[in-house]
Amino acid sequence: MAEVNTPIENKKSLNFIEQIVENDLSEKKNDGRIQTRFPPEPNGYLHIGHAKAICMDFGIAEKYNGVCNLRFDDTNPIKEDVEYVDSIMEDIKWLGFKWGNIYYASDYFQQLWDFAEKLILEDKAYIDEQSAEQIAEQKGTPTSAGTNSPYRNRPTEESLDLFRRMNKGEFEEGSMVLRAKIDMASSNMHFRDPIIYRIIKSPHHRTGNKWNAYPMYDFAHGESDYFEGVTHSICTLEFVVHRPLYDWFIDQLTDNKEGVYRPRQYEFNRLNMTYTVMSKRKLLQLVKEGLVNGWDDPRMPTICGLRRRGYTPESIRGFIDRIGYTKYDGIIDVSLLEHSVREDLNIKAPRVSAVLNPVKLIITNYPENQVEMMEAINNPEDESMGSHEIAFTKELYIERDDFMENPPKKFFRMTPGAEVRLKNAYIVRCTGCKKDEKGEISEIYAEYDPLTKSGMSDSNRKVKGTLHWVSASRSLPAEVRLYDRLFNVENPAEEKDTDFRELLNPGSLTVLTNCRVEEELGKAKAYDHFQFQRIGYFNLDPDSNPEKLIFNRTVSLKDSWSKAQAKA
Repeated sequence: MAEVNTPIENKKSLNFIEQIVENDLSEKKNDGRIQTRFPPEPNGYLHIGHAKAICMDFGIAEKYNGVCNLRFDDTNPIKEDVEYVDSIMEDIKWLGFKWGNIYYASDYFQQLWDFAEKLILEDKAYIDEQSAEQIAEQKGTPTSAGTNSPYRNRPTEESLDLFRRMNKGEFEEGSMVLRAKIDMASSNMHFRDPIIYRIIKSPHHRTGNKWNAYPMYDFAHGESDYFEGVTHSICTLEFVVHRPLYDWFIDQLTDNKEGVYRPRQYEFNRLNMTYTVMSKRKLLQLVKEGLVNGWDDPRMPTICGLRRRGYTPESIRGFIDRIGYTKYDGIIDVSLLEHSVREDLNIKAPRVSAVLNPVKLIITNYPENQVEMMEAINNPEDESMGSHEIAFTKELYIERDDFMENPPKKFFRMTPGAEVRLKNAYIVRCTGCKKDEKGEISEIYAEYDPLTKSGMSDSNRKVKGTLHWVSASRSLPAEVRLYDRLFNVENPAEEKDTDFRELLNPGSLTVLTNCRVEEELGKAKAYDHFQFQRIGYFNLDPDSNPEKLIFNRTVSLKDSWSKAQAKA
């Protein structure tokens, strides 16, 4: 058990869960203990919505000197895998949180079984041999009472015998279930004799073939909280209607004794984001059907996908802190998440030069074999990050879009007769260009002014355009992957009449294979962040190797999507 806690002094902007916790602490509830839990089901990878729950569960414990346990809800062996267990632990640690202990619902299988037998013996549970369809039909509707099962008054000894034989593997899956006997006329549909055990004849990743009957989540959840000593069981809003059942099971477990410890359930709004699906089932479908390149595809809202795309733990936690926790559902603009990572990377990411669509620029009056090392500031937001050198040579690469032969007004980049500054280097005047047989620009020519080198007395001469560049001979080839929204509609969940796969954005990934980056990036390690000057924020993909650098675009420098949508 954790030590007795005291509320923190700073009470600015407390969310409603924090207010509940502080009230409980002031009233000395649970002997002043704060204990939470994060209970993921290991049947898939965590996504940004889970990150919000992680920040709540672990954040509350961290803020109030409590304990947050990690408890895997492994009550369905058909869907679960050790791969998911490992990924969940990695994601939590990456976000910057530490668990008090690791538990599994399977740790409590015997205690849950004993509790189920207790309910049977107290005539509060019975074995039902009806089909799932019959049970569903007899449950009635929210406005009409259900119908009692013909097995509802089965003798307790008979139900107990059948229950034990269920676990011995004597019956087929779906042939019978154990139901709690509560109230088939209740206005809360979850009280209408809910199923609490079913037969599943699949090996469990931890218990093997020991069990053939497994508890349902609603049954295992609250009791596991109780066994662990959880004080605040924090869920999302869809569990509001489950809370009375949560409390009913705790009442039976504690025999309704007053003054004894008991966990309490509280609910907050789940995270829904524009241009995103949060359904684990649909995300699994995208992976299995090859519509994305795995769970960590940078277009996925999974935590590992966001990590691979270049999001930082601080940006995700900052985003969640911004949107807060409420008691009503809504949808958050994904642009807010992108703003959060821009804000974070702006102060962290070194500035480097990369040319994504290169065209050669030849400085005709520059010495043929000369190489000058120009100083480039790593990050103007943080002087302590220092600088690095970038090679300047006669032949350079610039962005193809930075040159126009016959430009419109207010085009302040490279054009014949006009001057521009090459960042960290010289002012140059364009003298012309060369075209290939298709009429496309193959080379651009310019002359440099040797007195305008950055830092020299004449370097302050005013020009309206500044371009980034890399040396043709002293740069590295790279592949750059440009990611965009995975879906092309704002709220895919609302498109009820359309298969969600038809809503995928065909332009969500563009791969550029002919890019050039400065030599400094040859030192980069997987997941290192950079700002490609004038382009956006990128990171080095873990699939990179010295022969093939691969960069993922995290976000553009500015939110161009919202502007484009506004014009559409």
